[in-house]
Amino acid sequence: MQNVILLYVTCPDAATARQIGRALVQERLIACANMLAKTCAIYRWEGALTEADEVVLLLKTTHEREPEVVARIQALHPYSNPAILTLPVRSGAPEFLAWVTRETEAEISD
Repeated sequence: MQNVILLYVTCPDAATARQIGRALVQERLIACANMLAKTCAIYRWEGALTEADEVVLLLKTTHEREPEVVARIQALHPYSNPAILTLPVRSGAPEFLAWVTRETEAEISD
């Protein structure tokens, strides 16, 4: 089984996405965060049809770090119920997958 996972997270704006991404990389919870340009979300919230601009974060980490990553996102995120989805990575470039694993090892010192 592949150890690397991808988390899909939506944020209300680029500043929030950047803050969360930078914090998670700095804390070595993730190896990399990609911010995808503004997107439109259409959903039902509290009984009303809603449309909102959001920024998508794609976060690369390992299966072992997932609980910490999710908890940290929830602590940093302004939404009361943020979209946080974990996607398995079936395969990838071996060097890249090894890099993700190395970058998210807690014992590495800068």
